[in-house]
Formats: sequence, C-alpha cells, structure tokens
Amino acid sequence: MLPYWAFLAEFLFTFALVYVVLNVATIDATKGNSYFGLAIGFTVLAGAFAVGQVSGAAFNPAVAIGASIRVMLPWSNLWLYIVAELLGGAAAALVFKAPNPTSPPPS
Repeated sequence: MLPYWAFLAEFLFTFALVYVVLNVATIDATKGNSYFGLAIGFTVLAGAFAVGQVSGAAFNPAVAIGASIRVMLPWSNLWLYIVAELLGGAAAALVFKAPNPTSPPPS
C-alpha cells in the first residue's frame, strides 16, 4: 500500500460519505423519505469495493482506530487515516454549506 494513494482514497470516500449524510439527513426536501440508510450504505459499499484493497476502507477515524486496535490496519499509518478523514469530512461540510447556507445543523 502506497501511503499517498491510501490518503487520497480515504479523503475522497470520506468526503463522499459525509456529503451524502449531510444531504439525506439535513435538507428539508428529504423530510419524510426513508432512503437514508440505502444512500449511506451504498456509499460505504461503493467505497469498500473501490478502495478496500488500497486503504482498508475505514472512512471514519473511529473505525480506523478500532481496526488498528484489532491489528487490521498498521499503527504506523494511523495518522494517515485520521488526517485524511478529518480533512475529507471538513471539505464535504464546506462544499455542502456553500449552496445550503440556511440548512440547520444536524441534531
């Protein structure tokens, strides 16, 4: 595993996951719909199939820490997961907030 490819994979799919969660859970147009789980689940599934062999497909710092504890991911690369996932989540929040400035914060 090359660290920069894993970093890019974790960043992009964390971005996608956070963006999907924000869109299905906080937009008024999606109230009353019940596709939240499918949208989020298929985003994780697509990420796992696309980059699972490259990065381990954690897409969440808590999952990365848990996988490191269970020796599924190397401790030496934990920084990669935490930094990439925090940056991906922050970027998704900024991209989401630009066209939705009045969207309420998730509760």
